[in-house]
Amino acid sequence: MAKFLFVTDLDNTLVGDDNALTELNDRLQQTRQEHGSKIVYATGRSPVLYQELKDEKNLLEPDALILAVGTEIYLDGSGNPDSEWSEKLSSGWNRDLVVAKTTQFSELVPQPNSEQRPFKVSFFLQEEPSARVLPQLQSELQESGLNIKLIYSSGIDLDIVPHHSDKGQAVQFLRQKWKFVAEQTVVCGDSGNDIALFAAGSERGIIVGNARPELLQWHNEHPADYRYLATNSCAGGILEGLKHFGFLE
Repeated sequence: MAKFLFVTDLDNTLVGDDNALTELNDRLQQTRQEHGSKIVYATGRSPVLYQELKDEKNLLEPDALILAVGTEIYLDGSGNPDSEWSEKLSSGWNRDLVVAKTTQFSELVPQPNSEQRPFKVSFFLQEEPSARVLPQLQSELQESGLNIKLIYSSGIDLDIVPHHSDKGQAVQFLRQKWKFVAEQTVVCGDSGNDIALFAAGSERGIIVGNARPELLQWHNEHPADYRYLATNSCAGGILEGLKHFGFLE
């Protein structure tokens, strides 16, 4: 068993099957202690909502946190976002201008204040109008000279973030920082905002058995032999995938 970098989304990926999560936590803690593996959570949640879930589900303490869909990285339990990553994201980003431009779209319902972050503006957008609204919004923002990206997932959540920012880019940043190659790295997810995890490089990918249609569609359009589609859901699917890739026996 060699050390590896383990990166997972939380809601409906790591979390969702409590029995499987208990087993997975034990195995991950063991490989971290014995081999120096690293554990990273990559989630759309803000620090506030992450802490709620961590307490509720008794999650392992991670080596790093990628929060707010990749716009914030926290290392080794620090309460402050990594300044090097924040510096990378600030080029071409103007939060006030993003907010001003979105007011033209009545279909966008702002998410709670806890989910509005320095490098993320978040809305609820119903699935039905999304096909019409998203292209209009994208062109409106780009015409304003904003270097942004729209991330739409689970048929309801819309995040507007800096162009270089997503879960996948954040993983690349940590991988280089900690000197893990792609073959030693595994990423796990279930929904649209996890596509970036799988698309950024050739890391080993585990798509859990309960994955949402938008991720499955992307997977079918971009097949890769370093990605595994699990039959089990949530943590059970992660265990299945880690064994498939030989990270766990």
